Amino acid sequence: MKKIVLLVFIFSVIFGYSQEPKKEDVKVGLVLSGGGAKGFAHISAIKAIEKAGVRVDYIGGTSMGAIIGALYASGYTGEQLDSIVRTIDFMKVIADNLPRKSIPFYEKEYGEKYAITLPIKNKKVGIPLGLTYGQGVQNLITNLTQHVSNIEDFRKLPIPFICITTNMETGEQEIMDKGFLPEAVNASGAFPTLFSPIEVDGKLLTDGGVVNNFPVDEVRAMGADVIIGVDIQSGLEKKENLDSAVKVMNQIVGFQMYNTLEEKRNKVDVLIKPDTKGYNVVSFDKVEEILALGEEASLEKQQELEEIAKRQNQNNKKVIDVKPTELKKFHLTRYEIDGNENYTRAYILGKLNLKEEDSTSYTKLIESIDNLSATKNFENIQYKIVNQKGGNVLKLKVKESKINQFLQFGVHYDKLYKTGILINTTSKHIFSKNDILSADLILGDNIRYNFNFFIDNGYYWSFGLKSRYNNFDADVNFDSENVNKINLQYKDLTSQIYVQTVFKRKFAVGVGFEHKHLKAYTETISSINNTDQTNNEKRLYFDKSHYFNLNSYLKLDTYDKKYFQNKGAYINIDYRWFIASSDYSDTFESFSQLKGKVGLAHTFFNKLTTHIVSEAGITIGDNENRALDYNIGGYGENYINNFIPFYGYDFAEMTENSFLRTGITLRYEFLPKNYLSTAVNYGRIENDIFEEGKIFDNTKTGYMVGYGLNTFIGPIEIKYTWSPDHSEDYWYFNIGYWF
Repeated sequence: MKKIVLLVFIFSVIFGYSQEPKKEDVKVGLVLSGGGAKGFAHISAIKAIEKAGVRVDYIGGTSMGAIIGALYASGYTGEQLDSIVRTIDFMKVIADNLPRKSIPFYEKEYGEKYAITLPIKNKKVGIPLGLTYGQGVQNLITNLTQHVSNIEDFRKLPIPFICITTNMETGEQEIMDKGFLPEAVNASGAFPTLFSPIEVDGKLLTDGGVVNNFPVDEVRAMGADVIIGVDIQSGLEKKENLDSAVKVMNQIVGFQMYNTLEEKRNKVDVLIKPDTKGYNVVSFDKVEEILALGEEASLEKQQELEEIAKRQNQNNKKVIDVKPTELKKFHLTRYEIDGNENYTRAYILGKLNLKEEDSTSYTKLIESIDNLSATKNFENIQYKIVNQKGGNVLKLKVKESKINQFLQFGVHYDKLYKTGILINTTSKHIFSKNDILSADLILGDNIRYNFNFFIDNGYYWSFGLKSRYNNFDADVNFDSENVNKINLQYKDLTSQIYVQTVFKRKFAVGVGFEHKHLKAYTETISSINNTDQTNNEKRLYFDKSHYFNLNSYLKLDTYDKKYFQNKGAYINIDYRWFIASSDYSDTFESFSQLKGKVGLAHTFFNKLTTHIVSEAGITIGDNENRALDYNIGGYGENYINNFIPFYGYDFAEMTENSFLRTGITLRYEFLPKNYLSTAVNYGRIENDIFEEGKIFDNTKTGYMVGYGLNTFIGPIEIKYTWSPDHSEDYWYFNIGYWF
């Protein structure tokens, strides 16, 4: 017997066996609660967990806890997460605040004039389910998790992961452990009223915090022996603190949540509880402070975390090297698009600005997704690049918006058109795929309308129909020995059929055929030869003709805003060939007009903007009709035909066959959305501005000082203008979007 024991001992020594019992490995689960911006504290807790040497084996989170948890589960370190949140403008991400350059050309030209937009569903006017669809959040998570985009089972991530959402129909929780990770995380954080609910696999899902903001039991069920919980919830607010819509909604969401919170905290082995009172779910501007609170709370638990690490077999720790993907380029050989019914493949690729056999980077790809999202035709856009045999494939899955009809409103006042109330109805894919039909009715001092029908075919030529009726009356100069000013009545009905294409998502090129019915007359004076005896009224007509013309245009618009621009460029070159007329005055001869406008805005020191606008127009051939001359003077951004604004002169005070105008505006934003501005403009208004090369002779000058406020109904401005060329000065006041 002794020989056997001795042999066993010798055998153990030779082969390295120890008589010590093998240490049992402890599985650790990390639970991260929801809490919006307060979730930054999770990152400090993760850094402390890593510093202590704890290996996290399972992660479960809700809302912001799901976002941080998903990133950690995909392989990011605490330090990497810390760097990420310090560089992201979360308010822009949450608001889906897409840059204006992403907006389609059609929307830039016709859509930016409505203060209120209401959806129409089942022939009933409703209100939006949320302020945004949360596409910005999903884009952010998609970009950051591209390295695990091929993993659809979240338990197979570098660290197994689950998150919690709420089923809107049943009120029960849904455990998300499979599918598209960014979509699941987005649904978990779809805070009611802030984000629209997200439909996943036929289920309408919203913020998981409504039913389970601290999924301790769910992580324990994954196999965790020890639970580390990071709880950033602050409890219910006192009535005096319920002073915002966000706080009220957060309070309502918290009623059920806090009933079971204490019980869940008692099930946690180590509870890290940062003191986040005084912060709320949208305190995204307090990153440093919240990270510091998380670090302070984690230090108190450092010894307990180190004790857990000692109980683990660290040889099992997974190390994932996550590198930035923004600069990595991909050559795309194929596109797979799923979910599009009312929008064609060409439309989608056109908005993405992608072509077959194209190269892109993740940064550019996100810009492309922004372009598609900016159409507002899709509730959700999922994308990932998959390396398959033969090259990289962009797999795109879109979920079209169920709302395709809208009722929109706007208000406006200015010196020329006076008061106006805008009522708009917009419908999409009514007659064909990719189409949009919009009708404006403007009620007020001057009744007007705008009608637009457009079929957007992406890269291919698009087709449009539009009609616009304008009318106004204004006191204008009149060259007569007996009459200095007359009250001009101006009515214009213009209809156009055209085709248009866009290249590089910047330039729009179009050609079309136009009919224009123009009436311009005054009752201030009359003429025996030109009177309208209807209803015994006497009117002097300057024009009462039908015109038929061919037109073409080139447009570029990269301004960052429609009004009070900080940066960007604008080009609009328009050519019209008037080929026929009903010829009210019997003097019509075919002629053409070429008009161009170029603008450039640049901001210095984040506050001071220089905005330069130069425009010119010439007439080719003989135009004997004053109503179609270039009429210069006044201030406005909704002028039609050849009415051109010019500071220091009254509306349409100068009239000729050609003009050249350059304006320089300095604008200072002294408070958010409050602007002080000053401007000077120079111009020549002549029969021929290029005559004998005397391009600077007889130059007109005008100045302006003003104040502007950017509001949800549009700009509110007051401007004082004058010119050293004469003794007159003018005040202008306008409110609301121009239409």
